[in-house]
Amino acid sequence: MIRTMTRGRAAAVIAGAAALSLVLAGCGTSNGGGKGGEAVEKLGENEGKISILAWPALAEDGTNDPSVDWVTPFEEATGCQAEIKTFGTSDEAFSLMKTGSYDVVSASGDASLRMVAAGIVQPVNTDLLKNYDDIYDYLKDKPWNTVDGESYGVPHGYGANVLLYDKTAFPEAPTSWDVVFDKASQNSGKITAYDSPIYIADAAVYLMAHQPELGIENPYSLDQKQFDAAIDLLKQQRAHVSEYWADYLKEVQSFQSGATVAGTSWQVIQNTLDAEGGNTAVTLPEEGATGWSDTWMISSKTEAPNCSYAWLDYIASPEANAAATAYFGEAPSSQAACDFRDDCDVYHAGDAEYADQIWYWTTPIEECLDGRTDVTCVDYAAWTKAWQEIKG
Repeated sequence: MIRTMTRGRAAAVIAGAAALSLVLAGCGTSNGGGKGGEAVEKLGENEGKISILAWPALAEDGTNDPSVDWVTPFEEATGCQAEIKTFGTSDEAFSLMKTGSYDVVSASGDASLRMVAAGIVQPVNTDLLKNYDDIYDYLKDKPWNTVDGESYGVPHGYGANVLLYDKTAFPEAPTSWDVVFDKASQNSGKITAYDSPIYIADAAVYLMAHQPELGIENPYSLDQKQFDAAIDLLKQQRAHVSEYWADYLKEVQSFQSGATVAGTSWQVIQNTLDAEGGNTAVTLPEEGATGWSDTWMISSKTEAPNCSYAWLDYIASPEANAAATAYFGEAPSSQAACDFRDDCDVYHAGDAEYADQIWYWTTPIEECLDGRTDVTCVDYAAWTKAWQEIKG
C-alpha cells in the first residue's frame, strides 16, 4: 500500500493568471501525427523521448527521493525517456506550453481552457487509452477538460478546498462557510484564505446559498452584478484575514501557532497537522466547496505523440495513479487505484455524492459557462485585477 506523504510535496496549486483569449484559435489540421486541432486516429512506434511539464510531485523519477519513482517504470516499459520540468503556477505552465517545448502538461482548471483557447493543446482520442474507461465518470466530459464535446485530456486526481478549523476555537464543528464570511468578525485577525484570484469563486459558492436572488448558478460564471457581490463579500472579509496563503506549509505553521483558527484548506494540510499533534479538523460545509481536478494534456506541437499517449495512459493506470496522487495528497482518478492506497476513504475517493458538492476550478471566460447568452460574464483577467485590489 502507498501511504500519503504527510508533507504532500505539493506546491501552491494556482496563482494569478493572465488575460484569456476568448475565441478558440485555429489549430491547423492533423495528419495523424498528433499535431493540430484533431485527435490522432491511431498510434505508431514510440519516439524514444518525451518532455513532461508538471506540477511538483506529479512526475517523480527518484531525483528528489530515490524511493519515490513512478517515471522510471514508465521509461522501462515504453522506451520513452522522460525529461521533466516542474512549474509553480498555472501562469508559468501556460507560458511554458506556449513555447512548444513540452509534449504533455498537467493543467489545473484555471489553465486548461486557456490552453485550449490558445491552440497549444490538442484533442485526445480517449479510445486509444486502455485505462480511460476506469476513470470516475464524474471527472470526465467536464467544462475544464472538454470543449464542444471533444476531450482535451485525461483526469489525474482531485480534491476539495475544505474548511479547516481549530477545535478549541470551535468546540462544535462548523457547518457553514459563514465562519470565514458573515461571522468572520467573531475571530477577526485569525481567518485565512487561499491566495489566488480563483478564490473569488469561493465567495460565489457562499452567495449561491445565502443570496439566491443574485441567481448564481455557477461560481465561475458571474455577470457583473454577481461578480461585484462576490468582490464586496471578499472586501468585507479582508478586514478579518490574518494572511492569505499559497504555500501550504505556511498554513500549517499558522494553525500550529494559533495565529489562524479557520480558513480554506486541503485535506493534506489536515493530515500534516494531525500527524504533528495538531488540534484541528476539516469539513465540507453545507454550501459545498470549490476544488480541483488536474488534467494531463498533449501539446498541439508535440513531436512525440506516441510517447505522449503512452504517458497519459500510464499515469491513469491504477498503480501509477495511486503513487502520484498519494504523494501529492489528493484522491486518485479511479477506484482501481485505491487497491494500491490505504487512505482513499480519507480523501472520499469514489464518493460521487461528495464529489458532486465540489465546484472544480474552471477558467472564467466572457462566454457564460452556465449557458446564459443574454449577458457577458466576467473573465479571469478581471478576476485577477479585482483580487489585487482586494489584497491591497
